[in-house]
Amino acid sequence: MSLETTGTVLLIGAGKMGTAMAEGWIGAGLPGSSLVLVDPAPHDSVVEFARRAGAALRRDLPSEPPRVMVLAVKPQVMDGVLAASRHIVGPDTLVLSIAAGISIARFAQGLGTERIVRTMPNTPAQLGKGVTGAVAATAVTPEDRALADALLAAAGDVAWLDDETGIDALTAVSGSGPAYVFYMVEALARAGEKQGLGADQAMRLARQTIIGAAALLEADPAPAEQLRKNVTSPGGTTQAALDVLMADNGLGPLMERAVGAARKRSEELGQ
Repeated sequence: MSLETTGTVLLIGAGKMGTAMAEGWIGAGLPGSSLVLVDPAPHDSVVEFARRAGAALRRDLPSEPPRVMVLAVKPQVMDGVLAASRHIVGPDTLVLSIAAGISIARFAQGLGTERIVRTMPNTPAQLGKGVTGAVAATAVTPEDRALADALLAAAGDVAWLDDETGIDALTAVSGSGPAYVFYMVEALARAGEKQGLGADQAMRLARQTIIGAAALLEADPAPAEQLRKNVTSPGGTTQAALDVLMADNGLGPLMERAVGAARKRSEELGQ
């Protein structure tokens, strides 16, 4: 679906994620005149983006119902935002939520509409390299879904789920996942320091190693398991390290506990 004739897209919450998605929409063909950003205290970069894109930037809500309303505020303030924006949800308004843990039912109760797509993007969406999980309420029309897909695809891949039972798991894997990778960089750099490398050099090596490995994952369609085997010589240095990481108490069980904790917290936020 083309974004050129979408109608008004109202973004409530012009933080890093919201603004990154808005930049993707403009790049994908959404006219700047169709974009309205709402943020009570916009960062200078948001002001500049709105000016450059020809979008409207407001500190309060407009009075006219938009075609699409995107909610990109923190879960902790969402209930207040729902109450304040309920009056501008029209019969044709599609609502996209970008908030961890908040169910479709909670959005429907707060806004008085069932045309809701619940989404969970991750931070690489800021570079158009993200993956966004999405689940549509039963009232969402095929046209609504196509429009939501076009908006979300501007930030990277879109993974549609059949129902909400999978979105907490998706949040725990891809929504929170970039932080796991960043922490691995920190841990790898610290390990390098303990082996005698300088702090700056260890961090540089760790960062570029992860960047290079990610580039290989993107360029080579082979499974991650095969890519791992490609760089592992039997009895070599990599195998020695993997013997530790792949032990019964190694990285696998640790990641299971971490992802499980993230899923549990996502479920708690939705209560």
